[in-house]
Amino acid sequence: MKLIAIPTRDGMVNDHFGHCAYYTVVTLDEQNQVVKQERLDSPEGCGCKSNIASVMQEMGITLMLAGNMGMGAFNKLSAHGITVIRGCQGKVDDVLKAYLNGELKDSLESCEHLDCDHHEEKPVYHIPSFGK
Repeated sequence: MKLIAIPTRDGMVNDHFGHCAYYTVVTLDEQNQVVKQERLDSPEGCGCKSNIASVMQEMGITLMLAGNMGMGAFNKLSAHGITVIRGCQGKVDDVLKAYLNGELKDSLESCEHLDCDHHEEKPVYHIPSFGK
């Protein structure tokens, strides 16, 4: 059995895995036939700061077909044994079919503004004003 996660919003692959509405989890048998499809709700907030990678690992998910993500998210998923194919777009069923037909390749691109550092709170400095 092989489990695949696809970040989903309105039946489409979401552009950023950590901001999706939910994950479509597909179970394939040894002949790469879909035997089960279920929904895994997405945690609130940035995916790279959530526990979603460990949850997916515990479920047995080993592959994610994703739109895009920052390197922090990519590294976190990889560290949990989840291979990521980035650059997927379109309807979830079409992307899954393309994967099963051997037509998907990782884009090797990550979106810099989607990296975890982008979500860090930046300090605010107040410069005192002196009366004139």
